[in-house]
Amino acid sequence: MLIITGASGQLGRKVVNNLLHHVPAERIGISVRDPETVSDLKAAGVRVRQGDYGDADSLRFAWQGAERLLLVSSNAAATGGDPLKQHATAIAVARELRVERVLYTSQVASSPTSQFPPGRDHAATEKMLADSNLRWTALRHGFYAASALAMNARAFQAGELIAPEDGKVAWTTHDDLAAADAALLAGDVVIDGPTPPLTGSQTLDLGELAELASEIVGRPVARVLASEHEMETRLRNADVPPGAIGVAMDYYRAARAGEFAAVDDTLAKILGRPPVTMDTFLKANLR
Repeated sequence: MLIITGASGQLGRKVVNNLLHHVPAERIGISVRDPETVSDLKAAGVRVRQGDYGDADSLRFAWQGAERLLLVSSNAAATGGDPLKQHATAIAVARELRVERVLYTSQVASSPTSQFPPGRDHAATEKMLADSNLRWTALRHGFYAASALAMNARAFQAGELIAPEDGKVAWTTHDDLAAADAALLAGDVVIDGPTPPLTGSQTLDLGELAELASEIVGRPVARVLASEHEMETRLRNADVPPGAIGVAMDYYRAARAGEFAAVDDTLAKILGRPPVTMDTFLKANLR
């Protein structure tokens, strides 16, 4: 069985859909907190079981027969939880079940010294995997293109993108990353340890994104620099939760430091085509 965790999420579901082009549905198992959210996949012949990173017994059942496992990184930090504790539980269960290979969705900013908190969590999880005696692959994803839209959609519509100084980012689509993840999970491509950066070929900062948005919406979108203090005040006044404000500010700092700017051709080689560019993504998704 090829097991995918978090298959009800944006990335996980796309991985399942891609994996169906590599192997029969009966070889695919998915692990989700609420099986009702993926009833369509069950109808397609995919094995659906309830599994929660906080419940080791549920994972033992959900991952039964796993040959390879795609461990989608936990988003527990967004609700005050501990993603590293959840990852440790998941890795321990994978060892018990003697999973042949664990593939973990990491990120290009993975480093113990990253200014981006998820980057430090990814580095810590990669170390857990390295110490586990399991075969493992850390899928070092580029920064999601959808995040650029989510973070700046209001600014694109308002015509003013106000933010602190940032830096170049190799924005990468969920679709491209899901296709690559599926190929690696199926064993069509094998990479041990951390992959090279799985990124698009185009790096853009917020000013360049604003220019692209201007062309697409047909009106100017100005890039306005703000101090970090000014930005924090704006976010607080918009009732953004304190945790989300902290992550946003750390994003700007990490981007300035070039943590998201690496570009590599590995993703294109796995896909057999160039990755989708940010202008193509925005044209399809910016309304």
